[in-house]
Amino acid sequence: MTPTKPSPSISIPFWQAFWFWLKLGCISFGGPAGQIALMHNELVEKRRWISEGRFLHALNYCMLLPGPEAQQLATYLGWLMHRTLGGIIAGLLFILPSLLLLVLLSWGYLVYGEHPWVAALFYGIKPAIAAIVLHAAWRIGGRVMKHPLLWVIAVAAFVAIFAFKLPFPLIVLSAALIGFIGSKVAPAVFSQDNHSATQQSYGPALIDDTTPTPSHALFRWSRFVVVMACGLVLWIVPMLALTLSLGWQHQLTQMSWFFTKAALLTFGGAYAVLPYVYQGAVDKFGWLTPGQMMDGLALGETTPGPLIMVVVFVAFVGAYVEASFGPDLMLLAGITAALLVSWFTFLPSFIFILAGGPLVESTQGKLQLTAPLTAISAAVVGVIVNLALFFAYHVVWPTGFSGAIDWQAVCITVLAAIALFVAKQGLMRVIAGAAVLGFILYFWSLY
Repeated sequence: MTPTKPSPSISIPFWQAFWFWLKLGCISFGGPAGQIALMHNELVEKRRWISEGRFLHALNYCMLLPGPEAQQLATYLGWLMHRTLGGIIAGLLFILPSLLLLVLLSWGYLVYGEHPWVAALFYGIKPAIAAIVLHAAWRIGGRVMKHPLLWVIAVAAFVAIFAFKLPFPLIVLSAALIGFIGSKVAPAVFSQDNHSATQQSYGPALIDDTTPTPSHALFRWSRFVVVMACGLVLWIVPMLALTLSLGWQHQLTQMSWFFTKAALLTFGGAYAVLPYVYQGAVDKFGWLTPGQMMDGLALGETTPGPLIMVVVFVAFVGAYVEASFGPDLMLLAGITAALLVSWFTFLPSFIFILAGGPLVESTQGKLQLTAPLTAISAAVVGVIVNLALFFAYHVVWPTGFSGAIDWQAVCITVLAAIALFVAKQGLMRVIAGAAVLGFILYFWSLY
């Protein structure tokens, strides 16, 4: 698919696309797999706005980039259909409902979290989270782990973060280097296409396989430089303003810098970056407690949008609890932190699509790009297993190894695992069932 001449104007109604992206942002539950399936069903099968081949081509491109692949895919498709404005609107509407909802839920969590009814729901959901994270590792492993060498990378990554407490960025960079070298030494091991699929025909599409690339999607160095420069300004100006007004060591400045780095390390999806967020937010900066991190992940799983939106919870709770603007402005501090972190987390994704789309698309499928991603994905499996064990530890031994085992939590974790691995139940159904069971057991234990 390498057309060289620009296509004529594509007649996809702008406002129809606008309302579709808004609807998607409100109903995009189920993680990236469900979100991508929803886009495919609506755009490829029903509306016929884009062909199967073009959709998979865009998806494979987004898989090469750090960041939430479903949100990037929405941005890419919006950009392809309606230029830069379409891409920005599609990407923003994909995350805006989740942002607003998580700010509201985070505030409610802090104000009403100790209420028995709320505590009862979280008592059931938190044990299920350990099973959900382990299931995520299983899903990624099933897609990636096709060779014993990749299992070695996964085990090494697990040992590195579990036993040696190595930082997540170092693990990612090491895996990428192994993949790059592996593409030269053992190319067959690292040449996997994780999103390959048999293309089906759903009839002619407005943007079909044979439709020439729109003029705005053709790569031009001048446009690339302009977009990259704009992106750099959009990052530097608020970062500089924070540093000059609040200081480099201020919590909001450190949050903005930390989540900028997190945005560049999310190869393999949101579950891959969660260990890095935990290392920073809990271990290094102390913005959250381990229990609050689990509660935040629970809220992130039950809201629409990409799971990486859990960073909104982390920022809101951290700034609210530490009263970054003083005790009288705790809510303002939380909202400000949530908005800042969202900006610095998602800005790179928009720049990757708007600036690098045509360039990366032209190199899609080359081994030197897919090999590091394959190795990183293998390392991510080991890292996520470590995260699952961490959550399980805090659920099973809530007061540490010296304390008693919470057998009710163990039962919920096991039942959730059975529902996911054996019964193949959906994520939302598992969370709902765990919440109900936790509610019953919590009040049963009080009487």
